[in-house]
Formats: sequence, C-alpha cells, structure tokens
Amino acid sequence: MLYLVKQLELAVRARLDDILRPAGITSLQYTALTVLERRSGLTTAGLARNSFVTDQTMAGMVNALEDRGLISRQHDQEDRRRRVILLTDAGRDVLDRFRDEVTALETRMVSGLGPDESATLRHYLGTCHAALSARPPH
Repeated sequence: MLYLVKQLELAVRARLDDILRPAGITSLQYTALTVLERRSGLTTAGLARNSFVTDQTMAGMVNALEDRGLISRQHDQEDRRRRVILLTDAGRDVLDRFRDEVTALETRMVSGLGPDESATLRHYLGTCHAALSARPPH
C-alpha cells in the first residue's frame, strides 16, 4: 500500500508540474501558496509542516516565492522577533489562474469512483494521515 501511495503522489506531482509550468512554479511551491491561502501568517517552519516539506526546503522556497512577489514576509504583530509569511495579490492571482485546471486534475483522479466512494477515499486518506502525524505513545 505504501508503494501505491507513493506512486499516486508522483503521478499527481508530475501532472501538477505540467499544469503549473507556464507560471514557472513547482507543485511544491503551489502547495505552499494554497496553504497560505487557507492559513495566512505562518512562520517558515509552520508553512513547512503544513506543506509536507522540511524547514530547509521551505526556506529556499520562501526566498524564491518572495523574489517573484508571490508572498511577503513581515514581522508578527504579537511577537516582533518572528516573521510571518503572507500571500500577495500576485500569489492569489497565480492560484486563481490555475484553480480550474487543478480541480479538473482532482476530478480526473477520482473519475473511476462514485461520489460516495470519492468521499470515503477522502475520509480514509485523512484518517491515514492523522494516524501517521500523531506522536507515537512512549
């Protein structure tokens, strides 16, 4: 099963990279932008955790996305020592530009499933993710 999950991830990533190529961003960068769309004001470490990459990988991605004007960093209002990341209007424009194609990709991915099966798959994937995200008991 782990092999199938990895193969699905690779297939999705390849298709997303094809879709996003005209914007010059990767599927991982797109994921980071979608995370910021839902949860603005994350630190680099928080964005890494929510985007399923390491802190080091995210640090490079944040620099690249900021250089392109898709995100901005500013001091946290509650803790001026922290810097938080915000999605810019240009970042929102990129998400809006590709939203329909990404939705179509997801629709294609589950096209062999009925609506109930698709919902069940989503539930099971969430359950599997939660089980592996939880800290193991000591």
